[in-house]
Amino acid sequence: MAGRDGDGWVSCRCGARHWGRHGAAGLVLVRARDDGAAEVLLQHRAGWVHDGGTWAVPGGARDSHEDVVAAALREAVEEAGVQAADVVVAATVTGTDHGDWRYDYVVGVVAAGAALGAANAETEALAWRPVDERPQLPLHHGLARDWDRLAAAARRAVGT
Repeated sequence: MAGRDGDGWVSCRCGARHWGRHGAAGLVLVRARDDGAAEVLLQHRAGWVHDGGTWAVPGGARDSHEDVVAAALREAVEEAGVQAADVVVAATVTGTDHGDWRYDYVVGVVAAGAALGAANAETEALAWRPVDERPQLPLHHGLARDWDRLAAAARRAVGT
């Protein structure tokens, strides 16, 4: 089994470069507020990372031996201090699929009291935002494109 072999750029047949030699995955961490509405955890990405300064979900490169769930949970532990044992995976949603590179979202539900915190230098800040209100923040281009589909999956995950 390979170790951490996913970090690196891929020149995709779409003409762009993407981070993640084996694709990438992110965790759409959702919880229900006291009023039952769904909210999602957003990560303010450090300025030095790809598309830095934007808000996204914790995520990153997949390693060759990981499926999308394992990769998304590992990245969330690394970037947001989320403990995988506190997450109940509800769904996966494909964000980008170019055939030779893809980004998958994993929608996971976490209890309201779960501990979180910026766990490494890739994270400037973390913030919970209602999924029914498109954040008025500079969103990562992929998250901005996929927001409506992810918001719907987040609402389904918490039963709203």
